[in-house]
Amino acid sequence: MDYIASEKGDTAENRDPNSVVSNGASKVSSIENKSSVDCDKLNSIAPVDSVPCTSEKPQETELCDIPEQIEFTVIFNKNKHDITFAFDATVLELKAHLERICAVPQSAQKLIIKGMAKDDMTLRKAGVIKGGKVMLVGSKMDDILAVKSAPKEILEEKNSSHSSKEPLCMQKIHQKVLDKGIPPDVMAGLKGVKEPLPPTPLSGMLNKHGGKVRLTFKPEQDQLWIGTKERTEKLAMTSIKSITSEPIKEHEEYHIMGLQLGPTEASRYWIYWVPAQYIEAIKDAVLGVWQFF
Repeated sequence: MDYIASEKGDTAENRDPNSVVSNGASKVSSIENKSSVDCDKLNSIAPVDSVPCTSEKPQETELCDIPEQIEFTVIFNKNKHDITFAFDATVLELKAHLERICAVPQSAQKLIIKGMAKDDMTLRKAGVIKGGKVMLVGSKMDDILAVKSAPKEILEEKNSSHSSKEPLCMQKIHQKVLDKGIPPDVMAGLKGVKEPLPPTPLSGMLNKHGGKVRLTFKPEQDQLWIGTKERTEKLAMTSIKSITSEPIKEHEEYHIMGLQLGPTEASRYWIYWVPAQYIEAIKDAVLGVWQFF
């Protein structure tokens, strides 16, 4: 077989009839070798575990301390309100919250939890428990304004009628009971002292028939229980229109107290020998803070 002459001389490449293929493969191989060398150089410069740089900063996780919450029920005028509130918030802060819900001004509110709760107490310290009940006593702003706007003549007439009446203890209807003397098992009375209601019922007192009377306050149910030997009457506190009381002459450590259960004074339920130190607490528990009459 004759070989074709080349200007470059008689090389193995020129003599090989497959020189074009061999030459191409040789060129590809040289390119791959060059790429391999370049990669080795890059690897020798940059660390293997290097991470590409970005302009974005990693997001920082913000930790927020959520105050411990407590769920309980507030009862006001037979209505129940489910409340979720910070367990270590103060009673005053709760009152501000309830003002928006119940329309009762903060200053007109009293919260009964385990007795009367003080404004600076936390809910935890005051005794609020999960699923428990808190009694709200007070008057709505509309009711307060209505009482304030009562005609002056009506107020004067009411005051004059009170002043013209003889003392309760001097009236015959009451003397019949008072003449029996102080009941032997009545609770001790204190003159000129104001105390909160005790955790136990007020006992040893008498009704107009001379029978024994016991008062049990149930703020969580908005009720006052009047117990006698025969039965126990459970009265809604909102059904009691007013409370009248006067010291008993020569025994000022005790009072005569009348609970008005109907629209007129004739509907009063009279109780005798009520310890004087609890009179204001009884009025606050039943009528609330705002008492104008």
